[in-house]
Amino acid sequence: MRGWLAIAACTLMMACGGVEDSPSPGAGIGLQAPNSPLVTLRVMVETGSVDDPMGRNGLNALTALMIGQGGTNTLSYGELTTALYPWAASISAQYDKEVTTIVGEVHRDHLEPFYEMFRDLIVTPRLDLADFERNRDYLTNAVVSTLRGNDDEELGKQTLNALLYAGHPYEATEMGTEQGLAAITIDDVRAFHAAHYTQDNLVIGVAGGYPDGFLERVEADLAAGLPPSEVTGEPLPVPRALDGLELLLVEKDAIATAMSIGFPVEVTRADDDFYPLMVANSYFGEHRTFNGRLMNQMRGLRGLNYGDYSYIENFIQDGGSTFPTPNTPRRQQFFSIWIRPVPHHNAAFALRQAVRELALLVEQGLSEADFDATREYLINYSKLYVQTGSRRLGYAVDSAFYGTGFFVDEIRDRLSAMTVQDVNAAIRRHLQADNLGIAIVTREAEAFRDALLSGEPSDVTYNTEVAGDILNEDEEIKTYPLAINPDRVRVVPVEQMFVDVS
Repeated sequence: MRGWLAIAACTLMMACGGVEDSPSPGAGIGLQAPNSPLVTLRVMVETGSVDDPMGRNGLNALTALMIGQGGTNTLSYGELTTALYPWAASISAQYDKEVTTIVGEVHRDHLEPFYEMFRDLIVTPRLDLADFERNRDYLTNAVVSTLRGNDDEELGKQTLNALLYAGHPYEATEMGTEQGLAAITIDDVRAFHAAHYTQDNLVIGVAGGYPDGFLERVEADLAAGLPPSEVTGEPLPVPRALDGLELLLVEKDAIATAMSIGFPVEVTRADDDFYPLMVANSYFGEHRTFNGRLMNQMRGLRGLNYGDYSYIENFIQDGGSTFPTPNTPRRQQFFSIWIRPVPHHNAAFALRQAVRELALLVEQGLSEADFDATREYLINYSKLYVQTGSRRLGYAVDSAFYGTGFFVDEIRDRLSAMTVQDVNAAIRRHLQADNLGIAIVTREAEAFRDALLSGEPSDVTYNTEVAGDILNEDEEIKTYPLAINPDRVRVVPVEQMFVDVS
């Protein structure tokens, strides 16, 4: 056990609109809504890619898929999906660095037979060879064909992760590595499930129109069906310190240049400074909105690319929404800037501008007017995080992980009492533009590297007319100094990425 379950689990009541003042230690999380026709279950298991054995990277993800896309001891995967289809029900598994979450949703009229399948998938998954081979092929293709081949934006983000966490348990992708997946056997999966899917490794949550006593039944069934834990999680090491601007360039025949910039931070949702940093980040680069300065300066005024965003914690977009996916919490976080692919001829300019904007944020902070507008926006925008019972339950489970009150309520309460001085002080304590990891996915990567190291101005060309004041500012951006550490610059062919951990 890593220690958070014993102190963090709590009972939430939908009628209260948030967390009870005195949560019940050790209890599950219940958001009962009698008028809802749907029931959602979320079982967060305290196991993630950090628990993958050396040389078996991807074992946690593969085990999760054997539950989310596998059968039970009595039903094959085909039989199970056939049963779920007419109910419009779903069971899935999402896996991350620290936790794995099994998510189920069904109309309450079918809750009883659905729950039996959901329970059996966790307690007695089928774990047969056909499901194993299918799911391992899926993960291998996700790394080799999708990540390295088709998704340059995600490739940039995963490359930044590999740069920031070299030699750290976070280094490998959540999906694993090419060699790690190839080395895993069905017996590895069976042993991993037995070791990590245990009684005291769970946070159990239920939301929606479920009957009285159902949450307690789920808790009792999983406690009776799973063994006690015999695995003790290790403390995470501190990520290595960055030294100047460190570059990892991935050579790929890409149609545009994707870049991700970032550095580890010591702040999570469990810390007071998370909330002023949340305001600062929303002002700077709120995901897929024009609330952020990056988006307005780089896309809105210059049309450099589709989008430019920033994050104060790991961010995984929830489907086609603009919101983060719940249940990917981590004990260690990082600040990042995501520059969506830019035409190659403007890429160096875009990199200079993004680093310069970060430096200006650190130096100048927010004005009173910017703070007031951003705080009001974020208090209201954050309410959209929990539009469904399933998302609300997800955030309640995350709040248990961090040992805080219900996240959206925390945002409202803390931001309402916050001042611009609080935000700017948190910026000075935690953000900086001097020591950055920079991941770049581009063609002719060596030429791009050489151009950056030369110190020559980075030109920019526009397809439309740009205002004179923007052109004047461009002259400063073109020569903005990038303190690149030449000893910390690497060019790697895309075929060598995510083959194995360092």
